[in-house]
Amino acid sequence: MTDTQRRGRRIMMTPGERDAYLGEQRTCRVATLGADCAPHIGALWFVWDGGSLWLYSITRSLRWSQLRRDARIAVVVDDGEGYGELRGVELTGRAEFVGEAPRTGEPCPELVEAERLFPVKYFGMTEMPHDGRHAWLRLTPETITSWDFRKLAELA
Repeated sequence: MTDTQRRGRRIMMTPGERDAYLGEQRTCRVATLGADCAPHIGALWFVWDGGSLWLYSITRSLRWSQLRRDARIAVVVDDGEGYGELRGVELTGRAEFVGEAPRTGEPCPELVEAERLFPVKYFGMTEMPHDGRHAWLRLTPETITSWDFRKLAELA
């Protein structure tokens, strides 16, 4: 194992740190692939339920149509200003479409937790509003990579 690999393991977030981080952050960047394999990246709001990242996307977006054609997706949540403050999580896998599209609020047991977390986090409400334009994507990650450069000070 190289020194770089050992350092990478020491700055990884623990599962608890990762879950707390994803719970507090508000914006992620979502990468999808076009028909020509050109990447498209856009920002979205999300919630993390401890096992899946839930994305509430406009159904008439480029992202939505690209994921219908190719479900591969990568998502990055990160923050920090200075080098020693950088931290983040990258999640990759395949997006799943959950519930009706666009979402109207029809009962869907799979969406109970996402629709409990999302309105509290973003709207300060307990009920999920439905605007007839958005629907849910779920990313249950195949890979998760995390980093917290604040831990570099502990290594010095």
